[in-house]
Amino acid sequence: MLQDRDRIFTNLYGFHSPGLQAAKMRGAWDGTKFLLEKGRDWIIDEMKASGLRGRGGAGFPTGLKWSFMPKKSDGRPHYLVVNADESEPGTCKDREIMRNDPHLLVEGCLIASFAMGANAAYIYIRGEYIAERHALQRAIDEAYEAKLIGKDNIHGYPFDLYVSHGAGAYICGEETALIESLEGKKGMPRLKPPFPANMGLYGCPTTVNNVESIAVAGTILRRGAAWFAGIGRPNNVGTKLFCVSGHVNKPCNVEEAMGLTFRELIDSHCGGIRGGWDNLLAVIPGGSSVPLVPAEQIIDAPMDFDTLRNLRSGLGTAAVIVMDKSTDVVRAIARISYFYKHESCGQCTPCREGTGWMWRVLTRMAEGRAQKREIDMLLEVSTQIEGHTICALGDAAAWPVQGLIRHFRHEIEKRIDDYAANPHSESVMIAAE
Repeated sequence: MLQDRDRIFTNLYGFHSPGLQAAKMRGAWDGTKFLLEKGRDWIIDEMKASGLRGRGGAGFPTGLKWSFMPKKSDGRPHYLVVNADESEPGTCKDREIMRNDPHLLVEGCLIASFAMGANAAYIYIRGEYIAERHALQRAIDEAYEAKLIGKDNIHGYPFDLYVSHGAGAYICGEETALIESLEGKKGMPRLKPPFPANMGLYGCPTTVNNVESIAVAGTILRRGAAWFAGIGRPNNVGTKLFCVSGHVNKPCNVEEAMGLTFRELIDSHCGGIRGGWDNLLAVIPGGSSVPLVPAEQIIDAPMDFDTLRNLRSGLGTAAVIVMDKSTDVVRAIARISYFYKHESCGQCTPCREGTGWMWRVLTRMAEGRAQKREIDMLLEVSTQIEGHTICALGDAAAWPVQGLIRHFRHEIEKRIDDYAANPHSESVMIAAE
């Protein structure tokens, strides 16, 4: 369990003012100039030593990502792009940072940009986030007024920060689609290579990081890499924002130590599972794109990248969606499939055609209007979509379906048997509705 003294986001719930003076009292902007004077290499080495893994879903080491940026400029400017396009269903952590603790993010942008030789950063914010954009812009304006950022600031490093508002597309959470959208084009992923660190925004070296990854940087450097690395479990260290939704008594956003068990997370922060632990059916541990994990496998599992990967799922954004036994699990995954069908940009054939096909088949299976041989066909098609598209949306569409078949094949088969036995029975008709 995380001690209060180790929390980074001390105003996560907005009990205090998000303004500059209040943020300074909570520790933001404390000795930032001193940190910058230690130099780029020191900052990157410290971030590597802290063991911070990206908080946007993939869990790639943040310090290592920063080090990929060219050491010397070849004449092109460098850019930092902050991914605030928080569109993964179930995820609601970055909006709280932007609403209630935006100065941590603004300061993090300055530090990260300095470490990568960038004099400008862009925060790309989700189209639906109106209040968050206003809160963030207010914080940026305050930082400019106080000369904390800007061309001629007290830190002696010229730095500009811009907020760019998206138009509400899930695909723009993918880093290259986000860059395309920032440039004023359609949000469609680019083929890689070239990678953004070599050719990103406007053809210049660019690093794209999640809001939470950037917002924790200032606190990590102030308190030291060893402090951050001492929280959690090996290779899965530090604090993490968990967004718990679904069938718990108190859904919440909470900052906790990486690697606490699912049971600890739910009992200490969410008031337990609705109807008790025996009522738990399954959990989607990292936002809708990761496969679900059945109750018996997850109850005492540590919530970290490696444990959940070994359970053939993933921590993702730590958006924990809890499903009790009242859940129609086949319909739930069919609903997720509809989301991916709707959000596919249509660039790749497997994704454009496959996502719609999977949704239609799953919808029939939820009603029982299918044949058992179609289950293996659905699984095979999902593996032909996975890994065969430009971006990871194909994987994100395939994994929930694979998780359903892996753990709840019996449920689909039961539907098919029930429908075959009595295609006009009341129970089947209710399920079809």
